[in-house]
Amino acid sequence: MRKIHVIGIGAGDPDQLTLQAVRALRSTDVFFILEKGEVKADLTGLRRDMLDAHVPEGTYRVVEARDPERDRSAGGSAYSPAVGDWRSARADIYERLIAEELGEEQTGAFLVWGDPSLYDSTLGILEEVLERGAVAFAYDVVPGISSVSALVARHRTGLNRVARPVQITTGRRLAEGFPEGVDDVVVMLDAHQTFRRYAQEDVDIYWGAYIGTPDEILVSGPIAEAAPRIERLRAEARERKGWIMDTYLLRRNPRD
Repeated sequence: MRKIHVIGIGAGDPDQLTLQAVRALRSTDVFFILEKGEVKADLTGLRRDMLDAHVPEGTYRVVEARDPERDRSAGGSAYSPAVGDWRSARADIYERLIAEELGEEQTGAFLVWGDPSLYDSTLGILEEVLERGAVAFAYDVVPGISSVSALVARHRTGLNRVARPVQITTGRRLAEGFPEGVDDVVVMLDAHQTFRRYAQEDVDIYWGAYIGTPDEILVSGPIAEAAPRIERLRAEARERKGWIMDTYLLRRNPRD
């Protein structure tokens, strides 16, 4: 029976790998990496740096495949079907890689940014592959340090306040309004800087991009003051690197 590790590798810093993750890395024969083209080649490079740092040379293979393009223009009712099509295209690739590149008694691994349980599709895609029935394997999941955990650690703050809830959501959802009954909101996958909608409210922002990497950028403060700086730094970084991954915490201050 083939075996697959789904390994959370943290937000980018090789030192953030857990001991459990390192053990899983060292028990892997084949690492599967979906590369996203030249613009994001440094994401593949970061994965390889982690392998170089933690796994003896010559004990594994790396197999790369091109990540399918997703229709990012789809919105409204077309959004979920577009994501479904993209996940199925990924499932085709996963199925082929496991069947053709992994021996019957070997162990493969997918290296997942942050934690596999948080806004990542790998687990759902592997389940789809299993449901198809063309290739059999067992898999386990190794948790990782998410960008959310790394963000608040770098800003030296907590996710929640005493006796208060915290919600993790997306930029698309935040655009519909601040969650009811929640004053601490973590926002991921926000390509449109939705925090700007709250610049006139008494809300603080803790923002970070490329967290855990040498390119890390951090900004915090009232949105009205911090937003222009974030916009400028974000635009400069995107122009320089061709891509950006950022996460932020919005903290609404108590009303008198």
